[in-house]
Order: sequence, then structure tokens, then C-alpha cells
Amino acid sequence: MSNKNQSVLAFVQAAIFAGLAIVLSLLPTNIGSSLTISLGMIPLVLISLKLGLKMGLVSGLIWGLLHFVLGKVYYLGPIQVVIEYVIAYLFAGFGGLCAKQFHLSLKKEKVIIWASFLATFARFFWHFVAGFIYWGEYAPEGWSPVFFSLVMNGASALLTALVTAFILVIIYKRYPKLFQRDYYLN
Repeated sequence: MSNKNQSVLAFVQAAIFAGLAIVLSLLPTNIGSSLTISLGMIPLVLISLKLGLKMGLVSGLIWGLLHFVLGKVYYLGPIQVVIEYVIAYLFAGFGGLCAKQFHLSLKKEKVIIWASFLATFARFFWHFVAGFIYWGEYAPEGWSPVFFSLVMNGASALLTALVTAFILVIIYKRYPKLFQRDYYLN
């Protein structure tokens, strides 16, 4: 298969995994009004580990943009929307920073866990920033906007990272070929 065909196929896989991420995002996982487990991180970390940083970022960006298509954007202002739906979801692909190590490692489960936490906290960092700038007025009385955003986004990130890592390790143990770069290329 030519490099051009492989690039197109990688992009298609990134788009498919972004679609899977948005579908999983539609499942109700809210705990109260501000705490959530983002199941869409599962396919995002998987494709990032499989194809690397570039395709992980592409997949994350597509995931973020799909929120607009589905009308699932909470809009307070244009910069807030860019931070939370373009930048934050783009950063969800940061698990791809671990792709090379993943493919070379004998302890792949540890790399999956690390990538899950890295990608999740990279994404939720931007939700934290938007949280204290734009959502701070919703902080309980006596809480600073920074503390409120840190607690809500930090708890969501921690829960999401734990669930993502746990499920991806199970998937890897059962279907390791899903993580191979060339699984769909042959």
C-alpha cells in the first residue's frame, strides 16, 4: 500500500474513532450537574496510541467539531467555545505522545495507563481554564472560580482517566490487534 493510501486510511480511522467518541459522549454519565465521566476518551486514546500524535490530534479535533454538528455546544462566548470545543478536544489526542513508547514497550498496559491520564488531563486542563474564566459565576458561595473549576474539572478528569485506562487495558488484553498500527492496513 502506498504512503498516500496509508495516510488516507489513517485519516479515515481517526474520523471513525472521533465518531465513536461522540456517540459514547451521548451516553449519560453525569454525576450531578458538573461532574462527568467522558467515555469518548476511550476511543480517542486508543487511536492516539495506534496511530500517533498527529492522528490523535486530528481525531480529537474532529470529535470537538462534531459537537457543533449535533448541537451539543454550550455557548457563553466565542473564545469559550474555541477553548472548550476546539482546543480541549484537540488536546485529547495527546495520548499519541506515548505511541512510539507503546509500540516499543513490553509493558504496554503501563503505557496505556500513562497515555490515558496524559490525554485526559491535557484535555481537562483547557476545560479548567474555561471553567474559571467563563463558568466561575456558578461556583458555590464562598468558592473561588479557580477552586470551583479545579475541583469540578479535576474530579471529572480523574474519573475519566481511571475509567479510560481500566477499559483500554481490558480491551488491549482481549484484542491487542486493535492497537497495532497496521491492523487495518493489511
